[in-house]
Amino acid sequence: MKRYILTLTAFVFSFCCFGIKPVYVSTTGNDSGDGSFEHPFLTLQKARDAIREIKLAEEIKPDSCYISTKFSCWDKLLSKNPCSILVRGGSYYFPQTLEFGSQDNNLTIASYEDEIVRFSGGISIDPEKAKPVAGSDKENIFPEGNRSHIYMINLKELGISNFGEIKQSGFNHPLVPSSMELFIDGKPGHLARWPNDSAAVIGPVLDKGSVPADGDTGNRGGTFTYSGNRPSGWKTTDNIWIFGYFHYGWADDVVKLASINTSNNTFTTIQPHVYGFYYGASWNTWYAFNIPEEIDAPGEYYIDRNEGILYFYNPGNIKQLEVSMLESQLIKLDQSSGILFKGITFENSRGEGVSMNSTGHCLLYGCTFRNLGLYAAIINDTDESTVGKKNGVVNCTIYQTGAGGIKLFGGNRKTLEAAGNYVENCSIHEYNRIYQTYCAGVQISGVGNRIANCEIYNAPHCAILLAGNEHLIEYNNIHDVCLDADDAGALYYGRNPSERGHLVRYNYFHHINDENSLSAVYHDDGACGMAVFGNIFYKAGSKPSLIGGGSDNSYINNIFIESPVAINVDNRLQGWASDWVTPGNYFEQRLNEINYNQPPYSIRYPELAKYWEDNPALPKRNVVDKNVFVRINKVVQGGKHLLEYSDYNYVTTEDPGFENEQGQNFKLKESSDVFKKIPGFQAIPFEKIGIQEMGN
Repeated sequence: MKRYILTLTAFVFSFCCFGIKPVYVSTTGNDSGDGSFEHPFLTLQKARDAIREIKLAEEIKPDSCYISTKFSCWDKLLSKNPCSILVRGGSYYFPQTLEFGSQDNNLTIASYEDEIVRFSGGISIDPEKAKPVAGSDKENIFPEGNRSHIYMINLKELGISNFGEIKQSGFNHPLVPSSMELFIDGKPGHLARWPNDSAAVIGPVLDKGSVPADGDTGNRGGTFTYSGNRPSGWKTTDNIWIFGYFHYGWADDVVKLASINTSNNTFTTIQPHVYGFYYGASWNTWYAFNIPEEIDAPGEYYIDRNEGILYFYNPGNIKQLEVSMLESQLIKLDQSSGILFKGITFENSRGEGVSMNSTGHCLLYGCTFRNLGLYAAIINDTDESTVGKKNGVVNCTIYQTGAGGIKLFGGNRKTLEAAGNYVENCSIHEYNRIYQTYCAGVQISGVGNRIANCEIYNAPHCAILLAGNEHLIEYNNIHDVCLDADDAGALYYGRNPSERGHLVRYNYFHHINDENSLSAVYHDDGACGMAVFGNIFYKAGSKPSLIGGGSDNSYINNIFIESPVAINVDNRLQGWASDWVTPGNYFEQRLNEINYNQPPYSIRYPELAKYWEDNPALPKRNVVDKNVFVRINKVVQGGKHLLEYSDYNYVTTEDPGFENEQGQNFKLKESSDVFKKIPGFQAIPFEKIGIQEMGN
């Protein structure tokens, strides 16, 4: 607890502009009011503008504001007339993004006395507007057995006409706002699909279609077979889409159906898949969606875009119906400083919750992000000349997002100037509802950013997607990720030898499937320069560590427990990936982008300055020292000759002295044999891993 408060002292603050009373906003307010508690504003836009006018009138500058570094003093600060917008409980619809610019600074936007405040990009619909389809002229659209559960709402009669478009999405496709989504009592529905909650196996492929990855620009869809006769009940193929892992287990795709041949059980798609259609692997599966006849389970819906009618399965006793409308972020901060959002729920946008571009000392604290079409929050620099610094997301809960959780960017890769942006003490789970690969719980890039004390779990692909330099990943609890993937890692990076200087320490990786090729830490395709220290890997994939041809990665003072292989290492750059290290190819381009053999890179990473003289195809300086391996079938796969494997690693089939192995408390007792077998082994602070108790 003390460690965490000290961390927050450096980053978390509140600004009190003495002489300015808080401005209030309420769902029962009026923008013609004065923003007082008795006469609050109705909109956040009006409150923002009022704060701007007051600051100009009183000539209050950022440096005239009192900065508090004690996070626990929020209530006291709010009682001392802080420069604040206090929002009364209720739901606030955002028809457009609320923007803050460089003139906006030292401002707190918070829920009033912890009242429940929702910033929504969706419209609420009275459940009484829903009518049963049974007995109507629409009932014949649906199978007779489902009709009694299906209700409909004429959206056009309610003035709603922007339904968005379903588009090809997934691996190698740009992120775009989702189409309209339905939320019933706060839970996201999904376009009616089959199978309902699983996927069907792709049968023999008759035509793999064009293969764009091989330079095939013919744009020809593929044809593959399916089992059973379920598609025979679909009256039309208009606007039916198919999701699948059509080739590799790390490349999802959504393609539109061109036709169904029910006589030979084949689907033909309009678009190709980037790698061509394939079958035979366990992950080569599909499901079809946007099918009205398949509304047969709670959460399923279909929108007739021509008539503007929403059809959905009625689970009964509905209290709240909402549809997403806003196609951009709810809040946008651009070159702002010292803006803090506290205790707000961001939801129901087709885009993101909050974006910060080139901001400084801005913070999202104690907020909830849910039911968004893309990411919860994005911290980024507009360009490398305006590096935003020390922005954070702390103590937030993120779930049910369409893409990932947080994009944590910032810093200048050419100068190695660190941003110091951070994500701390957040719970991130059930993301990737729409985009299922390479949209991580936290995507970290740039230079010098940090992810700490988060719990990231329940996702089809990676927890952390890493790029850039000198990031710190520590004290995180990461589990049950890569649920639908193959050849993936909970923490993944690769294909750029200039991206190095990372420290991964004191994390707990556990319960990652070992049926496919999955890792906890995946140094893919020549990835270099990561120190992995003091982590615990328990049932953390088929190979918790995979070093794919890179150098300068170290594994020291870690504990590996119960996995088929602990560390997999290979020399792929001498084999199938040798083209990447040939002159003028992929790696040379990436190294030249940052002037790898000149300062600051040549000074910070002297081994990188000699990259080409040092036989880059051969892995080297990958140190494995002072680790504990408990009930590991094979400690190293691929050859110890590719590692600097010391004699101070301890391999055992017995409990080495955990506090409570059965209860998954892997803190070592002071009497543990590990401290005798490995001189200098440092105790791993297991109790400090994961989400910690914090004040308000």
